[in-house]
Amino acid sequence: MGLQQQLDAFRAEFVRTAPAGRPALYEAKIEELRASFASERAIRTGDEAPNFTLPDPQGRTVSLGALLKAGPAVVTFYRGGWCPYCNIQLRAYQDILTEITTLGGRLVAISPQLPDGSLSTAEANKLTFDVLSDSGNRVARSYGLVWALPEELRAALRSNNKALPDINGDDSWELPVPATYVIARGYRVALAAIDVDYRNRLEPEAILSTLRTLRPA
Repeated sequence: MGLQQQLDAFRAEFVRTAPAGRPALYEAKIEELRASFASERAIRTGDEAPNFTLPDPQGRTVSLGALLKAGPAVVTFYRGGWCPYCNIQLRAYQDILTEITTLGGRLVAISPQLPDGSLSTAEANKLTFDVLSDSGNRVARSYGLVWALPEELRAALRSNNKALPDINGDDSWELPVPATYVIARGYRVALAAIDVDYRNRLEPEAILSTLRTLRPA
């Protein structure tokens, strides 16, 4: 089953079992974000990717510049380990990690959650790639991906014991729009996949296909 099929199956189950009115609320807020999100500010294919240096759960730092010295980088911004769609995506990318590495790439995942949350995400999903913590969404902001949740979504997350101030360590209630980039040496973005609908994610094969185009002739 492909990644989007897995995501769609989870979505269908959520609609079937969610509290009354919750699916309709989420649909409405996705459409509001679609109308208001400043997509023209987001880093796109062909742009220069901003450099970054972020900590992993053990406190070691990982920089985009260091990754690119070895080859292309696959950088995915996700909402956090509390998001089931994110976990499905991260597991799917773990499944192609060997192929990414064989093609010369390096995969990293970035979220605003605190390092302990990143560690839990990596352990729960058996991830062996770098899972980095972007405190205050500083890096996500430089990629033009950040938005603030409206009060209705804040209330819904509180009711699910997923209050973002506890998870992210700040009171902003901000998240990145899920996005995945394949970045070539020289910081050129070879592929950018950005979707305000967090239930949609880039298929693993699209990552591998782009990495193949970046291999030296």
